Amino acid sequence: MGCIQSIACNKSRIKRESIVVCDLSATIDHCPTVIEESSPIVLRYKTPYFKASARIVMPPVPRNETWVVGWIQACTHMEFYNTYGDVGMSSWELPQLREGLVQAISDSDGVSYPWYGNTTETVTIVGPTSKPSRFIVSMNDSFSSHVTWTLWISGSNTPLLTNIKRDQSFTTWLVALNTTSREKILLHTIKWRMRVDIAVDPSLPLGSRARLVGRVHQDQPRVLTQIEPIPPNAMRGPNANEVQVLMWRPRRGPPVVVIPPK
Repeated sequence: MGCIQSIACNKSRIKRESIVVCDLSATIDHCPTVIEESSPIVLRYKTPYFKASARIVMPPVPRNETWVVGWIQACTHMEFYNTYGDVGMSSWELPQLREGLVQAISDSDGVSYPWYGNTTETVTIVGPTSKPSRFIVSMNDSFSSHVTWTLWISGSNTPLLTNIKRDQSFTTWLVALNTTSREKILLHTIKWRMRVDIAVDPSLPLGSRARLVGRVHQDQPRVLTQIEPIPPNAMRGPNANEVQVLMWRPRRGPPVVVIPPK
């Protein structure tokens, strides 16, 4: 993709027309989710990577201004169910998102709010600078999870896991932020989704129980032609890892909170 001008959401001495985004890329690796059955305790899986990268040309920054350019990400939808036959299922949930109380929840690393991370994900430019700054910001994300074969409440070592289903959606923004005034310029919006569907036959020997069902490859991310605003919850904590809850939802009886939010 060629160089693309940005859209500003606040007045600033750095104008939207003067920030140039070149070689914007957003992809998900064209490979299937990998399942690992080496452990007698848990099934492990790892999805392909979502990757985003952009080359930026930033105009000279005035004295007493500091700008950070980088990636901000939020989770906008999450379904994550592990089914244990006809006994019930465990589920990781984001209660505020599930109940429609918020549009999105920050997917920051929990330290670098609002940024997704603070290594390759951001670049800081401290003024004054006398000439344009050229740099690349990049990020990647994937799911690397494990699920127990047995049902911990059963008190038995007999494998009962029959299905893993996960469906999460994210919005990722490329942003330039003035750290003093908090003025921000939204450069791009990307939407992407990761889905996992694993069928398990617990009666089979370890190493041959699980298989992918449904789609093998993920849909590719979409770079929106119109930039979406960033919801307030995407700019601050807590992040998704801090507010997620592990529930046990039995086929009969009320749901139980297994792991509360941090």
